[in-house]
Amino acid sequence: MTTATSTSPYSHAQIQVWLRGLLTIAWADGQFDRTEKETIQAIVTSELAPNTDFETLAPIEPEDLAAQLHLDDAAAQNFLRMAVMVAIADGVYSTAENEKITAFAQALSLESAALVSLQSTLTELTKPLESVGSSPAIPSSLHPPQPSMGRDPLKPAREWLDQLSVEDPRLARFICKLVPSQCPFERDVTLFGHKVVHIPPMCKLNPLYDQLVGLRFRALSYLADDCGEDVTPYV
Repeated sequence: MTTATSTSPYSHAQIQVWLRGLLTIAWADGQFDRTEKETIQAIVTSELAPNTDFETLAPIEPEDLAAQLHLDDAAAQNFLRMAVMVAIADGVYSTAENEKITAFAQALSLESAALVSLQSTLTELTKPLESVGSSPAIPSSLHPPQPSMGRDPLKPAREWLDQLSVEDPRLARFICKLVPSQCPFERDVTLFGHKVVHIPPMCKLNPLYDQLVGLRFRALSYLADDCGEDVTPYV
């Protein structure tokens, strides 16, 4: 991989705290299984912080995150936007994820109408079939709120997320790995031989999918144009 020539505005310590915040969101709803953890671990150790012990990136409390990040308002907004992107990447915005993101926003002294509009998509975790016993709950899909009198309830969230600027090569690589290059195929989730939930293609499942795709494009452009990196591994 070509060495990035772009200067990062964030220190190594800040990136570690940033990652702990994102992982806190990823783990918030309890749907972070072993395969997903291994995927994120590979991204962190190979792309973001090669010298960091992944096991040290434990979830972080909002007050500790705010105290250790030391971000100005613009950078703090970027962190919050990326936290939301991590939450909605799987097409589900759960109550647990919303509570963590709201707590981060309060600790960072941020107010955003976008978070209010995003809360209109909140879904509770549905119970699995009784036959699977004590298996973990399976999240229901993120359902967009119904338009009211021709208005798009998610417009504030769309506009806010589209303002996420990419200015660090480590975080840009994280985005390129996190957001798939193509809309994933629909699939069935089964537990112990029983179909539990049907997941349609992400582009149909996630009303904010265009924001994820746009962010991925900006990350690719930043790595290629500003950092001079070869982005073919991400295409």
